Amino acid sequence: MTKRNIFYSFHFENDCWRTGQVRNIGVVEGNSTVSDHDWEEVKKGGDIAIQKWIDNQLHGRSCTVVLVGEKTRGRKWIKYEIEKSWNDGKGVVGICIHNLLNRDGKSSDIGKNPFADFTIKSNGEKLSDILKLYNPPYKVSTNVYKHISENISNWVEEAIKIRKNYKS
Repeated sequence: MTKRNIFYSFHFENDCWRTGQVRNIGVVEGNSTVSDHDWEEVKKGGDIAIQKWIDNQLHGRSCTVVLVGEKTRGRKWIKYEIEKSWNDGKGVVGICIHNLLNRDGKSSDIGKNPFADFTIKSNGEKLSDILKLYNPPYKVSTNVYKHISENISNWVEEAIKIRKNYKS
């Protein structure tokens, strides 16, 4: 199976460490990591600069993987990334990462489904009824990591297929 070129959407402040673990799996090609300093520079440019950066990162991607932590849902730029990805015809899938340990060796509470914030205008259907949000069935971080690494490529392929076959 060919590696897919994907975009990772996540809450930078809370989940950067956990996201790094998922990126390191290496089963799919993801967007390049951004240092705290680089992200601060992008943010200094305001909303226009952030949107342009996101748009550039999404260009050429076939799927957006939303890494869902405790505070992911409702964040302005994550909502933008989900909506833009869906509207651009990209696959979109969510993976709960709350049981991966952060840099302090702690897990967090499970986050709410970020897809529940979207309704398709043409038919009133919720994205949360269309898109998959996977919650690895383990509490131990190493088991969660292993589960994600064994399944992420299939989840990405499924997300691309769901989007391709969706007719509103």
